[in-house]
Amino acid sequence: MSSVTFSFLQTTWVNTKQQQLSHGCRTSSVAAVTHRPRALVIQAKTKTRREDRTARHVRIRKKVEGTPERPRLCVFRSNKHIYVQVIDDSKMHTLTSASTMQKPISEEFDYSSGPTIEVAKKVGEAIAKSCLEKGITKVAFDRGGYPYHGRIEALADAAREQGLQF
Repeated sequence: MSSVTFSFLQTTWVNTKQQQLSHGCRTSSVAAVTHRPRALVIQAKTKTRREDRTARHVRIRKKVEGTPERPRLCVFRSNKHIYVQVIDDSKMHTLTSASTMQKPISEEFDYSSGPTIEVAKKVGEAIAKSCLEKGITKVAFDRGGYPYHGRIEALADAAREQGLQF
């Protein structure tokens, strides 16, 4: 927690109290003029990275909506895994999904520090194949508040290469 002291505000406050006393205004105590007031503490409202991402995701979700003709491809990225879902928002129904926790993907890659760009490409290919099997060719891409860079970009590019249209 950081605090900032504004000395000019304190002197202004003391000067105001002295003027009130000289003009005959009553104050609760005269000691307030002789003692220095407490430091003015201004605190910025701190937000975590997760709260910032959630706020971005809410703004994105106002614009991106999944329909039966064009469902939403939603991405969630954690430190250990990547999850992708294709969602029809009108029915609130998940049509298909893929993640690094599924056996075909987790067995192929042995990663200990979390998913890499290569793993994200494999997940993108898996979700595209699953969508094409179910007859879904067009989707609306929802990056989930994450920057379109790195793993998110690799996943989207791999899905496009497999024939999924964004």
